Amino acid sequence: MLLTPRDEKDVADAIRAALAQDAPLSVEGHGSKSALGRATQRERILSLAALSGVTLYEPQELVLTARAGTPLRDIVALLDGEGQQLAFEPLDHAPLLGGARDNATIGGVIAVNASGPRRIRAGAARDHLLGFRCVTGRGEIVKSGGRVMKNVTGYDLSKLVTGSYGTLAALTEVTLKALPKAETEETLLLSGLGEEKGLAALRKASGSPYEVSSFAYDPRNDAAALRLDGPEISVLTRRDDLAAFLASFCAAIDVLRDAESRAFWSRLRDAEPIAGEGVIWRVSLAPTDGFAFVERLRRAGAPLIAHVYDWAGGLVWLRLETAADAHAQAIRAIVDSLGGHATLIRADAEIRARVDVFHPQPSALAALTRRVKEAFDPRFILERGRLRAEF
Repeated sequence: MLLTPRDEKDVADAIRAALAQDAPLSVEGHGSKSALGRATQRERILSLAALSGVTLYEPQELVLTARAGTPLRDIVALLDGEGQQLAFEPLDHAPLLGGARDNATIGGVIAVNASGPRRIRAGAARDHLLGFRCVTGRGEIVKSGGRVMKNVTGYDLSKLVTGSYGTLAALTEVTLKALPKAETEETLLLSGLGEEKGLAALRKASGSPYEVSSFAYDPRNDAAALRLDGPEISVLTRRDDLAAFLASFCAAIDVLRDAESRAFWSRLRDAEPIAGEGVIWRVSLAPTDGFAFVERLRRAGAPLIAHVYDWAGGLVWLRLETAADAHAQAIRAIVDSLGGHATLIRADAEIRARVDVFHPQPSALAALTRRVKEAFDPRFILERGRLRAEF
């Protein structure tokens, strides 16, 4: 059953009706992320697609408010017309999950905390959410935050709802911080270093004063990539200084100019280098542990097809051959020993129904997570079982 509320009141009415019938709801915008998370019974879908439109945009104040079902492409185009952007670079899941490109809604972006390569410098989606309106699993309409970064009216609920996959509340409106778009950007490509040394070059650059905004390594091309953006004179100066700073690595250095650089990081943002058949994982670790993780995974005999590093080695995208457990036991054993976490991004629904998609939490944190869920949605009406089997 597809429920299509026209406004926030309709959303609240739909959730209250579901409560009365103890009928779980799946929450979506355009459905571009419906295959993320544990596979659940999607018998009733609460579509927020009709809650669309930008309700406030003040370019001088760098603030924008939009209803949750507003297509992300519309917001990007609006900001671009004023020379502004969402600096956290929300990724498009279409290359990994299938479906149409540029089909995300802004509510879905916030719900899964979709953040790209610039996150290492600019922060994640949750760091750009100034405020929101939502309907909780109790059927209550809630407003949190405001239009400025400093807001002391209550708890910072933005950090809770961002990345909650709709399990706490159905977002109806979000207010975001915008930032000026860089005048230009360039990318240094260091090639011929090999995986370990290439990642070491990225880590060294991350501690430099040259304001590198993104750091990635693609093993297919043996290329360490470092993005510089800002005013043209600044980019050119920092580019030359950064190349000199990394001269000790004795790498061949190429430069991607503005349009080439933007295309490169767009493909990396959407994890296109690892797109293809198989299961896909997203692993977050300390940057110093990225290479060690992949090496240990290889030694464990995991059938690794492709991988790529972002965030100077702190984020590893993996594609492996399909298996009954999606290689969860091997991956998580290594990740646990290194102190990171691993998320299964893509696998068949049968696999996602029996394998923990999200990294298992320590008992104390799991108990806290459950208490938060119960505070927002005590009957587990919203996205029941999407994050954890038990709720």
